[in-house]
Amino acid sequence: MQVFEELKARGLLAQLTDEKEIRELVNNGKATFYIGFDPTADSLHVGHFMALCLMKRLQMAGNKPIALVGGGTGMIGDPSGRSDLRTMMTVEQIDHNCECFKKQMSRFIDFSDGKAMMVNNAEWLRDLNYIEFIRDIGVHFSVNRMLTAECYKQRMEKGLSFLEFNYMIMQSYDFLSLYERYGCNMQFGGDDQWSNMLGGTELIRRKLGKDAYAMTITLLLNSEGKKMGKTQKGAVWLDPNKTSPFEFYQYWRNLPDADVLKCVRMLTFLPMEQIDEMDKWEGSQLNRAKEILAYELTNMVHGEEEAVKAQESARALFSSGNAADMPATELKEDDFQSDEMDIVTLLVKSGLVTSRNEGRRAVEQGGVSVDNEKVADIKATFTKAQLSGDGVVVKRGKKNFRKVTLV
Repeated sequence: MQVFEELKARGLLAQLTDEKEIRELVNNGKATFYIGFDPTADSLHVGHFMALCLMKRLQMAGNKPIALVGGGTGMIGDPSGRSDLRTMMTVEQIDHNCECFKKQMSRFIDFSDGKAMMVNNAEWLRDLNYIEFIRDIGVHFSVNRMLTAECYKQRMEKGLSFLEFNYMIMQSYDFLSLYERYGCNMQFGGDDQWSNMLGGTELIRRKLGKDAYAMTITLLLNSEGKKMGKTQKGAVWLDPNKTSPFEFYQYWRNLPDADVLKCVRMLTFLPMEQIDEMDKWEGSQLNRAKEILAYELTNMVHGEEEAVKAQESARALFSSGNAADMPATELKEDDFQSDEMDIVTLLVKSGLVTSRNEGRRAVEQGGVSVDNEKVADIKATFTKAQLSGDGVVVKRGKKNFRKVTLV
């Protein structure tokens, strides 16, 4: 199976502008393509995972990826999927985040010997002459048509700033600049980016002529992937200092049954024959599929050693409630008002709840256990002696837990 057909079989492609030409370029390793990443934080997260895996697949087939970091567009912020204006970042913050991205991307993409490029759109956006830009580029865009784009329509009722309104033109200009500077002939992006991406393809063809070779593909479920990267406690980061390898592993291990095989297909590099066989799995077999998914992705992001440790710790947690590499909270003597601590305070101190009211509800609803023993009484207490040494494992629900020790 050639790479384009494999991308389709894995459910990665949604909309294409020139399928025949795209298939020919991709299968023959002739595509120079880009995917953009706005540096809104100092780490990539799970929502970027599909794009990174796609870049790796295409590079393995001989195509050349360009990772475009938005040092320029990041100063505006993409309105897609947003209900309010993004927080403005300083140039220093944006540049720092761009540097962090490249280090993480290098685990997926080979930047050596010109096999891939990382480009910052600050290179052509930050020093634009506004009058020249709107005369040269803005003339190719219809305001009426732009306002029909979903990314703008959903913001019209709550208010769309003129700053954000420029984003589509800026992103389109990115594709033109990459085409002219680096021979980039293809762009990929999430299904929520379709209007912006079409703007880039059309800009190239209008400005440079219909023979200009520029094509667009969107990734199926990439916008869903962005949501997938969030939990109740925030984003699942690729930076081990933000999300530990164990927490990263557990995120994938605890996916809903309905999502696990879809993610195995789209995100892992397991052979299609093996995945097709896994599609037949049901019931308890899905737990094995979750382990495979969690191990494969943790290995990809954090390396084999950390993946093995995370898997062993997760198995130890579920078998005996005793894992060496799980999220931990260290209590100090100052945290105690007496020799004992009640369960609600323990939940708050561990970070498993954000308030005493939330903690009381969790206990009363039967969702709290300590060392695999259910705690149903909000007056239950634990002594300093119990929390010393190896401490205890406190669980809230099936997926949230902490090793709590007194140091």
